[in-house]
Amino acid sequence: MRIILIGFGNLGKGLARIFVDKADFLRKTYGLVPHVVAVADERGAAMDENGLNLSKLLKVAEKKSVAAYEGGKRGKMALEVIEDMEADVVYELTPTNIKNGEPGFTHIKRAMLTGKHVITSNKGPLVVAFGELDSLARKCGVEFRYSASVGGAIPVINLARRLLAGNEIREVCGVLNGTTNYILTRMSTEGVPFEIVLREAQELGIAEKDPTLDIRGIDTACKITILANSILGIDAKLEHVKVTGIDRISSEAIRLAREAGQTIKLVGVARRGSLEVGPRLVPFGHPLAVGGTLNAVKFELDLAREITITGFGAGPQETSSSLLGDLIDIHRTLGG
Repeated sequence: MRIILIGFGNLGKGLARIFVDKADFLRKTYGLVPHVVAVADERGAAMDENGLNLSKLLKVAEKKSVAAYEGGKRGKMALEVIEDMEADVVYELTPTNIKNGEPGFTHIKRAMLTGKHVITSNKGPLVVAFGELDSLARKCGVEFRYSASVGGAIPVINLARRLLAGNEIREVCGVLNGTTNYILTRMSTEGVPFEIVLREAQELGIAEKDPTLDIRGIDTACKITILANSILGIDAKLEHVKVTGIDRISSEAIRLAREAGQTIKLVGVARRGSLEVGPRLVPFGHPLAVGGTLNAVKFELDLAREITITGFGAGPQETSSSLLGDLIDIHRTLGG
């Protein structure tokens, strides 16, 4: 299977390493042989119709642009790569832009219009124009996968669409942001004030230098929007979500919750007619009372009643699990 990677940051590099490390496993288990024919970053591209040497490319990319790879082209734009290279699948792995979805939105559209299947982790295009992209994929006859946009390694979307088939999903709710969950867990278990935990999380790399999207609940709202669209069939946009963050949660509130046998979690909820994100009291022992950077998602269903899935929701390796799973899914769908 011929592959183009658009974006070669932590996720792109993590996926490339997995292609190298799991090459024999993928071939023997699934008959899948990924050939990465092009990789583009913000400064240029590396291309080889016979397949790039990913081990060599990773070494080059540690210090320089992928354009420094032998035969690479500095200034070669991602859209040109998508147009010029013959490929089966495009991975769109550029940073999230929730304002207009760019440049990922245009990359995905161009890939579909040139007959290429798309896999993405990019939440931006999905919260800005999910319906348009989903319709375009069907019109162009290509597969569109985005499991990695919600839950990292947790197969939230595939679980709902495939394994829960036959159930009416009435509600999806969950702890969907590892940064805020880490902060609230530390505040609850150790009594550390919000500002101190946030600073420590930034030092550990758990929180971004600008943690606004996490602590104000915007990242969770993005994920709830995607789940509402993909699982509940709601034509939702980010502005439809009522959002409250955790930046005003005090140590006193945490203490009072503990005394009542509860903890505070940032929970996103999607149901028909209502999309919300905000701090909620969760009893100790409840499926959503996960600690550290863990995520948890709970489905309410008509037949199966309740199902909760828990796992690691962030990190290049964990997210690559979903990115790889989507590729295998497409390979199977195409009869590989």
